[in-house]
Amino acid sequence: MPVFAEKRDRLISITLDRPPLNVVNIALLRELDEALTSCAQDPGADILVLKGGGGRAFSGGVDVKDHTKDKVPEMLEVVHGVMRKLLVLPQVTVALVRGSCLGGGLELASCCDFILASEESSFATPEIHVGCYPPLALARFSALIGYHRAAEMILTGRTFSAQEAARIGLINQVLPSDKLDRGLETLLGELLGKSGAVLRVTLKGLRELSLTGFFEALRRSEEIYLRELLPTEDVEEGVQAFLTKRKPRWVHR
Repeated sequence: MPVFAEKRDRLISITLDRPPLNVVNIALLRELDEALTSCAQDPGADILVLKGGGGRAFSGGVDVKDHTKDKVPEMLEVVHGVMRKLLVLPQVTVALVRGSCLGGGLELASCCDFILASEESSFATPEIHVGCYPPLALARFSALIGYHRAAEMILTGRTFSAQEAARIGLINQVLPSDKLDRGLETLLGELLGKSGAVLRVTLKGLRELSLTGFFEALRRSEEIYLRELLPTEDVEEGVQAFLTKRKPRWVHR
C-alpha cells in the first residue's frame, strides 16, 4: 500500500511511498483520503505530519497518465477532495519535504499549516510545460506568496530552491538534511506543549479567516480547467509529448 499511517501519542504520521518520486495517482489519492478521514475522526490526535517515502521527493506531483481527457474529471475530484479535507482537518498539519516537491505534490504540501524542507529540496508547479495548469495553486498562491510570485511559478513553471521558497514565504523553514528531523522534533515539541483543545479552536479560526473565498475560487478554477482548458488541442499534445519523452509541438489552440 503506498500510504502508511502511524500514530504515536498525540501525533499521526502519514507517508506517501510510491518509489521513486512518490508521484500520486488516483488510487494513492483515494488511500490518502481514507487516511485523512480516519485522522479527522481521532480526538486524541493533535498533529499530523505528512511526508514522502525515501529521500528523493516529497512528491513529484500527479501522475501525468491521469491527465488524459477521459481521466481528468475524476482526477480533479479526487485530488481536490484530498486537499479540501487536509485544509479543514482539526489537527495542526506539517509537511516534511526532502527532495522534489512538484505540481500536485506542492499543492498538497501547501495545504499544510507548516512546511519544513531540507536545503537541497526544490519546488515548482511545472504543469504549464505539459499544457495545463495547477488549479489549486491558481486559486490560492496569489494569497500565499503574492500575485507576481504566483504568476512566475505558474506561468513559467520554473524551479525554486528551498532557500528561494522560504524567502517568498512559500515554506516556513529550511534546514540541512541531517538536521531536518531534529527541526521537526523542535516544532512538534513547541506544538505539543500547547493545549490540544486551544490549538484546535485557534486553528479553526485561523483557517476559516485565511481561506475566506478560497473554496469558491477553487471551484471556479476547476470549472475553467474542465470547460476551457481541457477542450484545447494543446492539452492532449502536452500530455502525449511528456509520455513519449519528446518536445511538444504546440498548435496554440
